[in-house]
Amino acid sequence: MKKIGLLGIALTLTLTACGGADTTGGSAPAGDGGESTESAAGGSRLQTVLDRGQLVCGVDGGIPGFSFVDESGTYSGLDVDVCRAVAAALFDDPDAVEYRRLDSTERFTALAGGEVDMLSRNTTWTISRDTQVGLEFAPTTFFDGQGMMVRADSGITDLEGFAGRAICVETGTTTELNLTDQMRKLGVEFEPVVFQDANAAYAAYDEGRCEGMTSDKSQLVARRSTLPTPDDHTVLEVTMSKEPLGPVTLNNDSAWFDVVKWVTYGLIQAEEFGITSENVGDFTGGDDPNIARFLGEEGTLGTDMGIPNDFMLRVVTHVGNYGEVYDRNLGAGSQFGLERGQNASGPREVSCMRLLSAKV
Repeated sequence: MKKIGLLGIALTLTLTACGGADTTGGSAPAGDGGESTESAAGGSRLQTVLDRGQLVCGVDGGIPGFSFVDESGTYSGLDVDVCRAVAAALFDDPDAVEYRRLDSTERFTALAGGEVDMLSRNTTWTISRDTQVGLEFAPTTFFDGQGMMVRADSGITDLEGFAGRAICVETGTTTELNLTDQMRKLGVEFEPVVFQDANAAYAAYDEGRCEGMTSDKSQLVARRSTLPTPDDHTVLEVTMSKEPLGPVTLNNDSAWFDVVKWVTYGLIQAEEFGITSENVGDFTGGDDPNIARFLGEEGTLGTDMGIPNDFMLRVVTHVGNYGEVYDRNLGAGSQFGLERGQNASGPREVSCMRLLSAKV
C-alpha cells in the first residue's frame, strides 16, 4: 500500500481539524465558536508541551538517514525531521526539541510513562500496538520491508541457506516475530541470537557471531554504511514483511494526536502543492484559497487544534516538505541515494485540497 493511499483513506474521514469555515483570520480564531489555543489544548499532552516550550521526542539515534547523532551531538535523519517539524509548528523553532535515545524494549514504556511526548523511531504500525499496547499511529512516513544482510562471500542467497546457522536480531520488535514466522513457514531450523540494543546486534554480526543480520531493509542499508568494510556485506533480495513506519503518540489524547497527525500530513500535502522551503514565500498572499488556508492566512485550521494558525508555514519554512526531507536524508541528496519507490508521490484517491476547502 502506498503512502499516498494511506493519506487518501485517512482524508475520507470527517475531521473538523482540516475543515475550517470560509472565514478569514490570522493567528487568532475567527468567529463562530473558534477556540483559543489554551482552551483547545487544555488537559492534553499538547498543553504540557506548550507550557514546557520544548518537545521531548523519542528516537533511535543510531540509524543513519533516519535518526543518527554524530560526534558533536547533532541529530539528523527522516525521523528526526518529523520531530523538528512538530517543534516548528508549535514554537516556530525546529530546534526546540530534546531527543531521547530509546532502544526497542524501552520505547513504549517511556512513551506510556510520559518520559517522551512522542516517538519518531522507525516504529512499525501493527494492530496489536494500535489496540493492546494503546498507541496511536500518525501517518506512515516510510514504507519498508524486512530484509537480511549477509557477508558477500558467505554463499547464502536465500532464507533456506540459514539452516543450522545463526541470525542476529533485535528483540522486542516485529522483526523478531517476522523472522520466526518466516522460518517456521519454510521449515528452516536456525539459531536466533537476540539483542536488546541494535548497536550490540550489529557489532555481534560484524564480529562473526552470526551469519546474518535481519532488520528493515532501509536500516540494513544505513547500518551497512557504518561497518568497517561495507562492500564485504550485501542485502539479500528477500522481503519478509511489510513495515509501515511512522510517528507514535499515546491513545486517548486526540488533541495531541491531531497535532502530530496533521503536521505529518502537512509535510506530504506541501509536496503536492509544490511548496518548498525555498519557494514558500511565493505562495503567501496568493489567490488560491486552499493554499491560503494551508498556510494559515485564512480559516482556523491551526487554532481549531490549539496551535498557531500558520503552523504549516512554519513547518515548510524550517523543515521543508516530505520530498525535501526524504531527499536530504535518504534520497539523491544523501549518501544512500535510495529511490522513492513506494514512498513516492503520485495521484491521491482523495486530496487534502478537497478537505481544506470543505466547510464544517
